Amino acid sequence: MSDIGSDEFEDERNKLGEYEGGRNDAGERHGVGKAVLPNGDSYQGQYENGKRHGEGTYKFKNGSRYVGDYYQNMKHGQGTFYYPDGSKYEGLWVEDLRHGHGVYTYPNGDTYDGEWLHHMRHGQGIYHYHETGSKFKGLWVNGKMESAGEYIHSKHRYKGNFINNNPFGPGKYVFDIGCEQHGEYHHLEQDRAEGEWGELASTSVIKWIPKCITGMTVWTPGKDTTGYLQI
Repeated sequence: MSDIGSDEFEDERNKLGEYEGGRNDAGERHGVGKAVLPNGDSYQGQYENGKRHGEGTYKFKNGSRYVGDYYQNMKHGQGTFYYPDGSKYEGLWVEDLRHGHGVYTYPNGDTYDGEWLHHMRHGQGIYHYHETGSKFKGLWVNGKMESAGEYIHSKHRYKGNFINNNPFGPGKYVFDIGCEQHGEYHHLEQDRAEGEWGELASTSVIKWIPKCITGMTVWTPGKDTTGYLQI
């Protein structure tokens, strides 16, 4: 039985808001409880030694909502966060950050299904574009497409390397009709008009340079039908 006095409860209410639920011998919030914080947010779920710990639901006054695991007052473990703009993240959290595998659904219907690190897309993942049906499958680094990846469209796909969200270097287009176009993406610097302080600004333009096309041939047993059409 706690020996905490009414004055101490009043002081806690002023600092931490209204609370109904279990307490430990030290008078701390412990077990299952419900709290309304001074800023208007609310939490209902498990506590341990005065901190949100275990499963719970946290509702923000701006309309956001988190349903999932807590560890020492932080989102940690499996959980789903509903954002006020209609987007949603469902997956793993580490110390209040999206970290590990998770699925993020954006307001426009796009989705990312893959690995996260410190709140950013990082590792293997698939980004699906809702409007076009296209998707990118490959490696992400600090929120951007990097290294080996594949853009998949309805009737063709591109395989190659990416730098800073853009294709770069050798790659190939693979078409559903049975042929492949090999080539390279180059980043070309182009000068623009002088800036406000007289400096010459430049921009990078991405250009695909085709090299050869794998010819479409009818396969015959025992016959080498591999061929290339130079362009």
